[in-house]
Amino acid sequence: MKDKKIYKNAEALTPIIRVINEAGDAIQNKSKTFKTSDIQDIIGPFAGLGVGAGVGGGIGFALLTTLGVPGVAAAGITSGLATAGGIVGGGMVAGIGVLAAPAVLLGVGGYALVTSYQQKKLEQTKEALLQEAILKQNALIEELKKDLKSTKDRTEYLKTLNVILQSIINDLKADLSV
Repeated sequence: MKDKKIYKNAEALTPIIRVINEAGDAIQNKSKTFKTSDIQDIIGPFAGLGVGAGVGGGIGFALLTTLGVPGVAAAGITSGLATAGGIVGGGMVAGIGVLAAPAVLLGVGGYALVTSYQQKKLEQTKEALLQEAILKQNALIEELKKDLKSTKDRTEYLKTLNVILQSIINDLKADLSV
């Protein structure tokens, strides 16, 4: 099944934050138009894998030095691999798999943990941005209603921000419902 989310990571939310900030500035600064706008240009998880694999690799190395002949010379390594391989009924080659397993398992586990945390945080950020976008849009609509003497540039600027905010609201709602 294809992921239908529009904003797949925190970096993808940066333009939304910029638009929401711009809307706030537009409400505060009655003379702001497109000419003075800051948004004229708008219209990770592998960290866990690295951390988990590093810890798992350390565990594998510790097992190798413990199971074999003391020291990390050739005799110690080969006897350690053979002993580890013997755990699963194999030899030195199987020992490589046994000793690598902690790195792989912890790497995958670390990746899953970091990804899950990042997804939860991303969803919380989207929800907060959705609420903020709705508030800003309502304030913009009120601004348009009460400021009937605005210049054409200002009115068009506020209307355009309103349309952009509505699009953001729709997209965030869609992302949060997937």
